[in-house]
Amino acid sequence: MNLYGVRAIYQAEMARMLRTTLQSIASPVISTSLYFIVFGAAIGSRMTEVDGVSYGAFIIPGLIMLMLLNESISNASFGIYMPKFTGTIYEVLSAPVSPLEIVVGYVGAAATKSVLLGLLVLLTARLFVDYQIQHPVWMLGFLLLTAVTFSLFGFVIGVWADGFEKLQIIPLMIVTPLAFLGGSFYSISMLSPFWQTVTLFNPVVYLISGFRWSFYGAADVHIGVSLGMTLVFLSICLALVWWIFRTGYKLKP
Repeated sequence: MNLYGVRAIYQAEMARMLRTTLQSIASPVISTSLYFIVFGAAIGSRMTEVDGVSYGAFIIPGLIMLMLLNESISNASFGIYMPKFTGTIYEVLSAPVSPLEIVVGYVGAAATKSVLLGLLVLLTARLFVDYQIQHPVWMLGFLLLTAVTFSLFGFVIGVWADGFEKLQIIPLMIVTPLAFLGGSFYSISMLSPFWQTVTLFNPVVYLISGFRWSFYGAADVHIGVSLGMTLVFLSICLALVWWIFRTGYKLKP
């Protein structure tokens, strides 16, 4: 493992976040805080408890997961797309670093930024609602696993995209709707039996359910199933990244 090469890529990506603090950190935190204010404080005070948890606290895991998915994809896809756009990707490919080291550098930086944002949003939520974390180790595990998985997914999107508009198609048109319909703001047990069955085909349900279980010990799906589905998606993303470097898809002229 060429740790110098990995560190160079990692530090360059982290430095980009520090240069764009308002966009990279302040914007997602403020946006998520608005959800807490509107749904948690304003609407939540007029709603009954969900699974024995106040509504304001119930939506915290879903909102963090919603932000985490989008930020992980955005950070990783933009990180690999810009070298492609400027042509500096060929310098990276010709450097004495392996595909594994390139992925660790870019995906590691994207996942780090997403996890830091998730923890920052978690701290910010304390200003608006009271909550507890019954399984903090599992919470951190799901946070890290989801960040790595969707950073890998974002890496794939960044390689696939050949324009800035394509970087946003999948996050905006697919991931965000799936997150909203995956139980971010409600429990799927509140739906009719037919729609409960339909919702189980939404992969984001398993991420949100497992993450919410780590907070309150209640979940729409068994924790083992949630963890298993997350690992399956991680394996698919790893296979796609391996295939990209194996074939040189959109990386080599």
